Amino acid sequence: MLLRVLDFETTGLPPDAAIVEVGWCDVVDGVVGEQGSMLVNPKRPISIEAMATHHIRDHEVSAADPIDLGLRRLMDDKPDVFVAHHAAFEQEFFKGGDAAWICTLKVARRLWPDAPRHTNSVLRYYLELDLDEERAMPPHRAAPDAYVTAHILAKALPLASIEDMVKWTKQPSLLPRCTFGQHSSKTWDDVPTSYLTWMTGNEGMDADKRYTARHHLKLRGVGQQGRRAS
Repeated sequence: MLLRVLDFETTGLPPDAAIVEVGWCDVVDGVVGEQGSMLVNPKRPISIEAMATHHIRDHEVSAADPIDLGLRRLMDDKPDVFVAHHAAFEQEFFKGGDAAWICTLKVARRLWPDAPRHTNSVLRYYLELDLDEERAMPPHRAAPDAYVTAHILAKALPLASIEDMVKWTKQPSLLPRCTFGQHSSKTWDDVPTSYLTWMTGNEGMDADKRYTARHHLKLRGVGQQGRRAS
């Protein structure tokens, strides 16, 4: 099974952004392979904020290949699964045909809830990944970021099935701790049932928070109306 990890650097944030760099790194049978990348012409200016992150400038992409060529490169060899850290961002630009997707951010939140954060860079050190420094640097460039994410995926493969990771990706994210309100910084075990029940009925809560609240109510044997299941 070919798992293709991908990463995009962009002109800014969706919906008005475009890709400036396409990166990829394949994982086959749990082994991280070679990575690659290509600059592409976004046909629009790169925002100052984006430049400050990836340091790609307008003159570097003005004569680059069109975006479509970079996206077609991702389809070479017909990957079975596409993988990205916070895959919803990459999916704003690339759907991947019929291939399934794995979001390593959602996977990491489930497998390593005690990590201080679940960004690509933090997980790199939290998981003590064995990386080739030249291939992993600099951060916030498409090929190095895809390479680091590929190693996060390889670390996850002995702990969860591909089928489970695909399923988790389709669901809202299971947040590892409460990060807001009066119970901020608490583990979910320390958040009162009444607060979890309130979260599930609060339309102002995002899907991840409400999903996490429902998950922990279910673990406690409590329905969304605050009644313990019989």
